[in-house]
Amino acid sequence: MVNVPRLVIAAPSSGSGKTTVATGLMAAFAGRGLAVSGHKVGPDYIDPGYHTLATGRPGRNLDAYMCGPELIAPLFAHGAQGCDLAVVEGVMGLYDGASGHGELASTAQVAKLLRAPVVLVVDASSQARSVAALVHGFASWDTQVRIGGVILNKVGSDRHEALLREALDESGVPVLGALRRADQVAVPSRHLGLVPVAERQGDAVAAVAAMGDRVRAGCDLEALLALARSAPPVPGEVWSAAEAVGARGGPVPLSAPSRIQGLRPRTPAPRTPEGLGARGDGPGGAPEGLGVVVAVASGPAFTFSYAEHSELLAAAGATVVPFDPLRDEALPEGTGGLVIGGGFPEVYGPGLSANQPLRRTVAELAFSGAPVAAECAGLLYLARSLDGLPMCGVLDAEARMSERLTLGYRDAVAVSDSVLAATGTRMRGHEFHRTVLEPGAGDVPAWGMHRPERRVEGFVQQGVHASYLHTHWASAPGTARRFVERCQG
Repeated sequence: MVNVPRLVIAAPSSGSGKTTVATGLMAAFAGRGLAVSGHKVGPDYIDPGYHTLATGRPGRNLDAYMCGPELIAPLFAHGAQGCDLAVVEGVMGLYDGASGHGELASTAQVAKLLRAPVVLVVDASSQARSVAALVHGFASWDTQVRIGGVILNKVGSDRHEALLREALDESGVPVLGALRRADQVAVPSRHLGLVPVAERQGDAVAAVAAMGDRVRAGCDLEALLALARSAPPVPGEVWSAAEAVGARGGPVPLSAPSRIQGLRPRTPAPRTPEGLGARGDGPGGAPEGLGVVVAVASGPAFTFSYAEHSELLAAAGATVVPFDPLRDEALPEGTGGLVIGGGFPEVYGPGLSANQPLRRTVAELAFSGAPVAAECAGLLYLARSLDGLPMCGVLDAEARMSERLTLGYRDAVAVSDSVLAATGTRMRGHEFHRTVLEPGAGDVPAWGMHRPERRVEGFVQQGVHASYLHTHWASAPGTARRFVERCQG
């Protein structure tokens, strides 16, 4: 049984102020000395970075589409272990989920799976008595969703607040806070949402502190804490990376042999990355005592990652070492495998391109046949160029910015054996980008997509698996085991 006090912060629609309220609550309660765990419904990578700043603990995602409803409570329990309070920020509107799948992946579904009370954040800037009808509708739509209170956002004046509170007295849902319109905290955004924490440094710290101050001044923290403590225990086990990958009780069987003939050649590939000169023999073995080293791209250009990925890699026997492709001119000593997640390489293209020594090293590693897993931004980094700037040249493809946003959940099947999956492995993932890669798939594609349209996508060559598709490895922990086994050779 999991018995951590918890709140779900939801709203009628996007743009109502969920991030400000959720992050502010985390900061306000952490400032009172409570151990607070921050969570985000859905695939979003950016909001959890602000949660991490507010709580001092890794921000975690709860995605019922990618991971399945059965993993929501175990993953929540894993992230919230030892905490006095957990705050879960919702996604979109309370009842909005994966398109065409009913309540799947909605904030409402996650609240029900966690048996957590919901606090509804309402943008009250253009309404008065009508707010009661809105709240009543949300509270009565699904009787299994318990809306325990309302926080009014963008309130114009004392008179406006009084009108709102008077109307809500009739709804039976208590008002737990009111935040004034003039006190909005500026958090800059761009083409894919908020600017990540890693890019803002001190400004992000100041913004989180301001959110905490604003919530502390405008909300009834004692009532909110009492509501959180009213949540009943959640039945289920605590998710464990070690148990998931089989570190305890023997290895997880793979769906294909760990060595596939021709997948990882021992001899150098004949092709040389354009403009990088002749390649060497690649990095040597891992330093004694470290086991296999898996380098993970980080820093401002590569901020999209799920905390569970590194935990799974470590549980599978790897030493996970972060590096910054904007600053580091070499991969960590003894790198035997490389993970390059998502982020904003299009924003940092000149800096990534200027770091020629690292681009050469990454290409050498890839052409040696070592395992390389690249998602979205990592895919672009491995291309020949991005908006005309030279990248690593591992993939025979060109990337450029586009006006079109590609966004949504995907159903995928592995169409080729790779370091991540055997042919026929089914995965659910998410795409989120404003770039185009030409061609979009190599001679050996990575995935066949079944939703929303049928197509092949990505690249598998030697030890490289590169794709636009973001996946959550907790849903298929054999992925991490397979990757580490390939690194061990």
